[in-house]
Order: sequence, then C-alpha cells, then structure tokens
Amino acid sequence: MPLNYLQAVALSVLAFVAQDAANWRDPSRHQVRLVSVDSSVRLEVLDWGGTGRPILFVGCYLSAHVYDEIAPKLTDFFRVYAVTRRGIGASDRPTTGYDPSQRTADILAVIGALRLKKPILIGHSCGGDILHAVGIQQPARVGGLVYLDAAEDPTLNLSDYVPPAAFRYLSANVKRLSKRTDQSAPIVFPEAESRQRPLDPAIRKAILDDYRVKPEYARIRVPVLAIYRTGTLKQALDNAESQNDEQLAALVADYAGHGAMLERWQADLREGVPTARIVELPGANLYMFISNEADVIRELRAFAATLPR
Repeated sequence: MPLNYLQAVALSVLAFVAQDAANWRDPSRHQVRLVSVDSSVRLEVLDWGGTGRPILFVGCYLSAHVYDEIAPKLTDFFRVYAVTRRGIGASDRPTTGYDPSQRTADILAVIGALRLKKPILIGHSCGGDILHAVGIQQPARVGGLVYLDAAEDPTLNLSDYVPPAAFRYLSANVKRLSKRTDQSAPIVFPEAESRQRPLDPAIRKAILDDYRVKPEYARIRVPVLAIYRTGTLKQALDNAESQNDEQLAALVADYAGHGAMLERWQADLREGVPTARIVELPGANLYMFISNEADVIRELRAFAATLPR
C-alpha cells in the first residue's frame, strides 16, 4: 500500500533527525570516558583537562553536559571533571541502585577510578545529598564540598512556614503564582544537554524518593562553600499582575515562606559546619552556573585558595 502524505512527511522528519544526530559533534572541549562502578554499571565522565586541584561536578537530573560552558573556563585553575549519574544521559540505566548508599558509592568509585587526589566535589540541586554522605563517610577523600543551591533540607515543605489560610490559596494557584513571582534569570542549556535521552519517570521517582533525608551537617569534616539563589519581595510584587488584598497577602506569604526556609537551611548549615562560607546570588536561576557563571567561577576560585593542599 503506498504511503499517504502524512506518513511520508513523518518518515522524512525522522530521517532528517537521524542524519542530524549522526552529523552533529559536541563543540565542548572534553574527553568522554565510561567508568565502571558497582561491578558492571558504566557512568559517563567528561574530562576538560586543566591544571591545579581536581574538581568533580555532580548533578541531579541532568547529565554532565550541562556543565559544557562553564567547565572550560575553569581549566586555568582546576583539573575539571563532571559525572553523569546512573540512570541519566549516556550512563547506564539499571533498575536498581538509586538509594543514597549506592549513589554515594558510585561517586567514590569514580574518584578512585580517576585517581583524584582530594578533589573539590561540586553538587547541584539534589546532588547535594551525595556531598553530605561523602563529607561524612570519606572526608579524607575530598578537599572540599561546594553546594550550588544544594545545601537544603528536603524533609521540610513550604507548609511548615506559611499560615494555613495562605497555604491553601498557594496550593490552588501554585502554577499561576510561580510564573508571576519567579524572578530568576533565564537560561539556555548547552546543546549537548538538550540532545540527551529523556529521563525515565520511574528513575526520576527513585532518585527523588530516596532524596528526602535530613542532612547531618555536624558530621561533615571538610570545608564547605554553599551558594544559594535568592529573590526580593519587591521583585515578586513588581512582577505580579494586579491582585486583590487576599491574593497579595498570599504572595507575601509565599515569599516569606521561601525566605524562612532559606534562613533555616543556612542556620542548620552554620550550626553543623561553623566555618562554612555562605553566598547568596539574588535573582539567580536554579542553574546558577549558567545564569551567574562569573559569580560561581569567582567563588570557586576564592574557596579553593583557602584549602590546604
């Protein structure tokens, strides 16, 4: 039976996409290797080279390619690596091994395989739980921990801080309010990241389910740098559409709740690690190493300069 017009178009599009994928080359200057952990699971590791103390980026739900733009700008001061966690991107996708102990063991295995001497471990978002564990279990293996919007307490919810009436309104309007109050800088991911395989929802759930563990900062025995993104109430209100008094009250409560959570996270970190350096980046995106690249590079270099060799 001859192909109809829509089938022909679909096949043409698929052929074009396949050809584009075959011809495309990642412009970032890195070497790619697969490191075996947990007997047979292979993890993608990117190596940009460089000189100085090694640093290893550990992400959350995205691949190591999300660091394609910032990494080359760090090679004059660091030997730069990034790892793609199991279940993500080009790394293997086993059905198990997403619990806290195994994902920590994966990163320690990568450090060992690369023969990294006291690297600075940089965790983004939910990658922070790996930093907690390594800093507690194997402090002699790392030179420092850097949290990029990652030193948080995932056991706390906004409802812990917002009055019940305001929280009910926020819950009913969270998507609409988030669009109006989000003041973070816009970002564009590196192209190689945008070409990664989609994350399996089951794997995402497995990572998230085991992430809700209260950090034990007091047991960490290595230097810490924590960078947080922040906003201002004026920004939130300026960006909001006209609201009645009840809705404006909810916006204020939303801002105050997130501010209270941030204060609590920072207080818990300071109590556990009194020497921790805490930096706030107003208006930064969650992916602050893209939206505030220069700020992150400056803080990384300054932090590294304080560490013993």
